[in-house]
Amino acid sequence: MSLLALGTVAFDTIQTPFGKVERVLGGAATYIVWSASYFTDGINLVSIAGDDFPKDEIRALEERGIDTSGLEIVKGEKSFFWEGSYHNNLNTRQTLVTDLNVLDGYKPILPNAYKDSKYIMLGNLSPDTQMMVLDQLNGKPSFVCLDTMNYWIEN
Repeated sequence: MSLLALGTVAFDTIQTPFGKVERVLGGAATYIVWSASYFTDGINLVSIAGDDFPKDEIRALEERGIDTSGLEIVKGEKSFFWEGSYHNNLNTRQTLVTDLNVLDGYKPILPNAYKDSKYIMLGNLSPDTQMMVLDQLNGKPSFVCLDTMNYWIEN
């Protein structure tokens, strides 16, 4: 199976009724590829991060068999950051901060090896960015799944 995952690799600050953690590893693509690595191989990550994103986190993804050649690191820039507060039932949350940072103006370029991916997971990014990835594929994928959140819907 060849899974192409587009989305954010990021830092999150999360507050729940049980506590708060600051600047922890987050991002839709991070969670997509990490989770998928338990079930399959051939996982291709497409994202962007600033040079503040820890190299050991990238190595950990690679050790899980994830191809990170589609991860662009921008020197001198900050990674995407999201802060949210989850409520008592943990099914609802409020976004407190969204700092696009390197995502502002991001135009993903797929490595050639990714262009024949048959399964596509378009994680939390702008619809324009998601379409840029689909437009670079060779042929029609077998399955495309889309995730979004309030920021992209409202803006």
